[in-house]
Amino acid sequence: MPRAAKEFPDLQSFIRLLEERGELIRVSAPVSRELEITEIADRMVKKGGPAVLFENVRGSEFPLVIGLMNTRERTALSLGVGDLDDLARKVRDLIDLKGAGGVAGMLGQLPKLRDAMNLPPRRVRNAPVQEVVWRGDEVDLSKIPVLKCWPEDGGPFVTLPLVMTRDPETREWNMGMYRMQVMSKNTTGMHWQRHKTGTRHLEKAKRLGQKLEVAVAIGGDPALIYAATAPLPPVPGLNELILAGYLRGQRYPVVRALTVDIDVPANAEFILEGYVDPQEDWVTEGPFGDHTGFYTLPDLYPLFHVTAVTMRKNPVYPATIVGRPPMEDAYLIEASERLFLPAAQLILPEIVDFHMPPAGVAHNLMVVSIKKTYPGQAYKVANGLLGLGQNMFAKVIVVVDEDFPLTDFGAVWREVAQKAVPGRDTLLTRGPIDVLDHSSRGWGFGGKLIIDATTKRPEEVGSGVSSREEQAHDVLPAGATSPTLGGQLRQIFAPATELPTFEGVVAQRQTPDGYWFVSLRKTRAGQARALAETFAAHPAAQGVRHLLICDEETDVQDAGDVWWTVLNNVDPERDCWTLGTGSGVGLLAWDGARKLPEEGFVRDWPRKIVMDEAVRNRVDALWHVWGLPEQWR
Repeated sequence: MPRAAKEFPDLQSFIRLLEERGELIRVSAPVSRELEITEIADRMVKKGGPAVLFENVRGSEFPLVIGLMNTRERTALSLGVGDLDDLARKVRDLIDLKGAGGVAGMLGQLPKLRDAMNLPPRRVRNAPVQEVVWRGDEVDLSKIPVLKCWPEDGGPFVTLPLVMTRDPETREWNMGMYRMQVMSKNTTGMHWQRHKTGTRHLEKAKRLGQKLEVAVAIGGDPALIYAATAPLPPVPGLNELILAGYLRGQRYPVVRALTVDIDVPANAEFILEGYVDPQEDWVTEGPFGDHTGFYTLPDLYPLFHVTAVTMRKNPVYPATIVGRPPMEDAYLIEASERLFLPAAQLILPEIVDFHMPPAGVAHNLMVVSIKKTYPGQAYKVANGLLGLGQNMFAKVIVVVDEDFPLTDFGAVWREVAQKAVPGRDTLLTRGPIDVLDHSSRGWGFGGKLIIDATTKRPEEVGSGVSSREEQAHDVLPAGATSPTLGGQLRQIFAPATELPTFEGVVAQRQTPDGYWFVSLRKTRAGQARALAETFAAHPAAQGVRHLLICDEETDVQDAGDVWWTVLNNVDPERDCWTLGTGSGVGLLAWDGARKLPEEGFVRDWPRKIVMDEAVRNRVDALWHVWGLPEQWR
């Protein structure tokens, strides 16, 4: 018999589970929702620390929990799987439901069909999330402990909202996660980007002359929180409630909202009900310290009017923070990798695996391993991925051989240096770009780079020389070692005193893997290109395959910081150039410095996210007052 709605997995049961496992700390002393919680949570996630339940948030009667999924193991636990790889197996079973043929095939699929019968959500009459109701003037979002995460944020932001709408024509239900800036006691921004389903629903409502009803769940089953971020496989009828129910092995409980015609999760902590009026002027939202590690600059977005709030009797407000990687979203991204892999393999069966490293903040970098059987296959796969769902936003795709360890970030770039000759094995193209990308030539449109780091076939090298012989020729010195993310590397090509100097260079370093890192204070148009040409002609460039030019805030001793900066700051078609060196080896220069108006860049360039020093000092001073363990400080 199905469990009652209140017995279905929810946020508070997951909190209890983490506490039983020693993976959650309670803080009873007062703490500020403005910056202090962010600084604590940032330290915890960077060191793999526990989740934290703040029981006394200043200005609110509700406790706040953060860091629920800030490790790979905790994310798997939240989704009800032993390991994130189990998620791929579950989704592959779900997709295989389409493959049954004839009576015999159907009989063979009966166990899966029984599972599938549990997928549709079930409506309940009484729901914990409707135990307390605020209506009209009672609505006051300031009573909920919404965080101001970073110093330059435009205000407090709801960071884990499950935003639900219905198509005004088809009535199809949709859920997505879109940040919400609190504008007043009863309004928020609604960050619906141009590619999102919420935007399409709003456009339809405007065409029909209607307001668009909206409901926002906060909290609930962690599997549903994840599902709101997930790139669902292209299975007809599959939505976020069905995915969460499938992960739990039972139908997801929903209840009709009180004032809008939308089914909402019965086990959420809070529900915000209201509408967006498409005839209303959009409002300025932002800045916001975003998942890229940079501030997203202010822009115009729709205004959400909250007309009712329902909640549990004793709700807990869940939050997350985003910013410089690694952050909690890195593990949600990893879960999405496992979710998307079976669907990608259905269309591109030569794919063995893929990974989006934290330094690439999701769309900026994808590394794909393939079982290669013919020349040009790496480009076929990369272009195919660019046509699949949210992969259309990928900026740099690196393709490697099937047995390559994708999660070894340093080894990826060593493989690139060894097997990808700039110009010959690199391909520049263009297409849709994430609207949060600040470096693209246009809003949501920019360049892309495909790097073929697979073992080459004779047809791909343009000569009778075998691929291994050609790739070993004049590339890297024997015995060179691979860097690790953030590791310290020794210089082997030239001492720092012998490296070329150039206007604006703050620091530089060569690695034993064929990379040259440069920190540049850019003051004039064309400065990075001139630097690249000067460096390429210098004798010290021998054996270097990649010149990475960063801004002056980048630590060239930290490979992770370099790649994070460069991947954020390049439009590859505009900013990546293949140059010849004195030794005849091609060099790929990446201009990851900021772009200037004099270079035709008309948008403002955002700042990197940095916490105020005063806040860091205050958190240091209060760490033991809050009872937090020294090891996570």
